[in-house]
Amino acid sequence: MENEKSPFDTLDQGREIFIPNVSVDCIVLGYHDGSLKTLLCKFKVSESWMLPGGFVGKDEDPDEAMLRILKDRTGLDRVYLKQFCFFGKKTRTNLGEHEKILRELKVRPENGKWYMDRFISLGYYSLIRYDKARVTVREYEDVDWFCLDELPPLYGDHKEIIDTAVQTIRKQIGFIPIGYELLPEKFTMPELRNIYESLLNRELDRRNFQRKMLSIGYITPLNETRRAGAHKSPNLYSFIKDKYEEAEKYGVQIMSNNF
Repeated sequence: MENEKSPFDTLDQGREIFIPNVSVDCIVLGYHDGSLKTLLCKFKVSESWMLPGGFVGKDEDPDEAMLRILKDRTGLDRVYLKQFCFFGKKTRTNLGEHEKILRELKVRPENGKWYMDRFISLGYYSLIRYDKARVTVREYEDVDWFCLDELPPLYGDHKEIIDTAVQTIRKQIGFIPIGYELLPEKFTMPELRNIYESLLNRELDRRNFQRKMLSIGYITPLNETRRAGAHKSPNLYSFIKDKYEEAEKYGVQIMSNNF
């Protein structure tokens, strides 16, 4: 498919462009200013924030659709993306919200009828480098990053999608290169620990965490420090890229799930 169309074109011509009754939604995680954040967007005519998502073109696989949407939204060609669940409760579609959007965008009722149907959504999560993302914001929408514990009012079941994604990551935490995908090439151990604490929703012992991270053999200490204040110069570390890429390729468990 081509790049994202305007919301009017998408909703007005959707029945001809997209597979009926199937959508994709993604929780996009990034790390910035000491916090794990998720990217959300909303129509200016709506009060509800949504996960980045959309519909699957008739010439696309679901993964291809999600990658297209993420590239359009973040400017990133290659992202860490995993499909983790599908969501299909009969009450998940907010028909009142859909009617308002169609009305505000002046989509003809007969052309927007498909948008009022029930949709099953494939849920994805993506880990991206916050500093590399070039988030696109169009005149008809608002887009912002939110901390996971400070989310705004969300559309339909998008809070459930976020919660399920976080629970999935917790269960599979030993297989997922979380820090490798979220942090810059050089990072501090407190930054890495902060990410795991945000996902696990609890504090981790500083010494035990550092010992565990260094013991797995995927992180190497650098002979460098970062100037963080008058009396603070935390040591810097880097990830061993080849090892992470090999682990991802063969589905190798990087470390135990126990913290």
